[in-house]
Amino acid sequence: MEMVTQAEKEQIEARLAALIANRTAISQRIAEARAHGDLRENGDYHAAREQQGMDEAEIRRLQEKLANTSVIDEKMSKALADTVFVGCTVKLREEGSGDEDLYKLVGDASPVMPADYFEVTVTSPLGEALMKTKVGDTVRVNTPRGVKRFTVLEIM
Repeated sequence: MEMVTQAEKEQIEARLAALIANRTAISQRIAEARAHGDLRENGDYHAAREQQGMDEAEIRRLQEKLANTSVIDEKMSKALADTVFVGCTVKLREEGSGDEDLYKLVGDASPVMPADYFEVTVTSPLGEALMKTKVGDTVRVNTPRGVKRFTVLEIM
């Protein structure tokens, strides 16, 4: 079960609605391209069919995602202001290097990465390690480049 905020769920639903609304336009493109004749060498037809296939796959993926999604109660996460939960922004210091960065724990990553913080999904190794930690806690994360340790400096 994937956890997302209400805003993240609404973004997924909006993307799904846009793809479903686009079905008629894609079908119309296919019909127009088919009317041009020989389908073996009809680039417009093949491009439209490929787009239709990709859109339908994305529709199925988003529908499955919504079916397996749990919306977190943001009031609860605010009540637990001293605990890292989905929707929190956390300031972490990497042990060893001393680098300090901001990370936001999200249920579903945005298509465009924000400039002022890093998004970490709750299903990622760092996200799983951060869940329910408090200021001062140190988490251990297995990464492809080895084990890293982070200290929670601040929860926003």
